[in-house]
Amino acid sequence: MASATEILAAGNAQAVADVSVETQLAVERFLYRQAEIIDEKQWDDWLALFGDDGIYWMPSEEDQVEGDGEPNVFWEDTYLMQMRIARNTHPRAHSQAPHNRLCHVVSNVIIESEEANGDLIVRSRFHCAEYFRYEVRNFTGKYRHLLKKTGDGYRIALQRTDLVNREGPYEYVLQWWL
Repeated sequence: MASATEILAAGNAQAVADVSVETQLAVERFLYRQAEIIDEKQWDDWLALFGDDGIYWMPSEEDQVEGDGEPNVFWEDTYLMQMRIARNTHPRAHSQAPHNRLCHVVSNVIIESEEANGDLIVRSRFHCAEYFRYEVRNFTGKYRHLLKKTGDGYRIALQRTDLVNREGPYEYVLQWWL
């Protein structure tokens, strides 16, 4: 069986699973809630969306198939995400003064496949505006999620974020997740 990274890298832009309206709505609400949680900087709630071994992945190349051991913008497990949160929210985090503000819009939520156990492959599009130091940066791209069905709802096993402007010049480093 292919790894999760290979599955998300090999997405079929035409694939659409025949899922129930309830499943579609649950996934849309999950992704919209994730965006809201990030915008409101509710970091414990955001981390809780990930499974115990969940990964946030932003590859540096569009055709990248592997994340672990490869150059990435982000390849973070829960521990690394916790470290980034602690670093960025520390009172002496001068790189974050004044604090930024984010605004995400998520759309075009399409469930590509549903496994018998309820796990899903989902693709969507996003736009994120970041206001920081009197300037706005815009990021757009696509998400691909491997969502695991649990007794408490869905949990992110792997989130892949592909930026449209991944190779663009940036005045400062990405500090937060998109």
